[in-house]
Amino acid sequence: MSKSIAEIKREFEQAEESRVDDLCICYKSDSRIGVQNLLRKARKGQSLLMKERERTECLKEFERKYEHLGYVCGIDEVGRGPLAGPVVAGAVILPKDCQILYLNDSKQLSAGKRQELYEIIMKEAVSVGIGYSSPARIDEINILQATYEAMREAIGKLSPQPQVLLNDAVTIPEVVIPQVPLVKGDARSISIAAASIVAKVTRDRLMVEYDKIMPEYGLASNKGYGSAEHIQALKTYGPCPIHRASFIRHFC
Repeated sequence: MSKSIAEIKREFEQAEESRVDDLCICYKSDSRIGVQNLLRKARKGQSLLMKERERTECLKEFERKYEHLGYVCGIDEVGRGPLAGPVVAGAVILPKDCQILYLNDSKQLSAGKRQELYEIIMKEAVSVGIGYSSPARIDEINILQATYEAMREAIGKLSPQPQVLLNDAVTIPEVVIPQVPLVKGDARSISIAAASIVAKVTRDRLMVEYDKIMPEYGLASNKGYGSAEHIQALKTYGPCPIHRASFIRHFC
């Protein structure tokens, strides 16, 4: 007695990747439309997975170029533009044989995918460092210098220390480790992409916690950026302790 379509569907859903081709061959002669749809879906999934592996391999270009020097670290920041909250920097050293798929500029990923990848990065990375610069510090030394400070803090938390840094477009002052600035690096380097995800998820989670204390500004949804609702709340309630005074002069 032939298996039901539901049973075959479960087989595909539970199959290891290496088994999918065998299943497609096994059910190739099953003429039922439902089964043929399952085969088309499986083949399409395999094709997309192959393309993603090829894309990920391309993202390792700079890691391969400099891996002879030792540990290669990707660095990126999140939060230079918001009206409230810190700027957060991530520094990530991935293993040379890193097989994590779907790493990309954090802005190109859904919130759910970022969360999923964050957990994988934190588990599989050789080392992860996270640095912060507070709103008060941003007001004191300006956003660019505060960003550099957060990056230096993130680098300092790495163990082991890297031998080369891949940065998203900037050269960080007061750092003796050799640096390679890459324009749009979070879309060109797997390590920088990982750092952008770590920084983004870390900051977003922090803003959600702030929202529980100060819900009137909608920080959980706007993450401190200048949405219309956020600006209106500033005009209505005035600034809170995590607003950047140097960023909100036009609004209150």
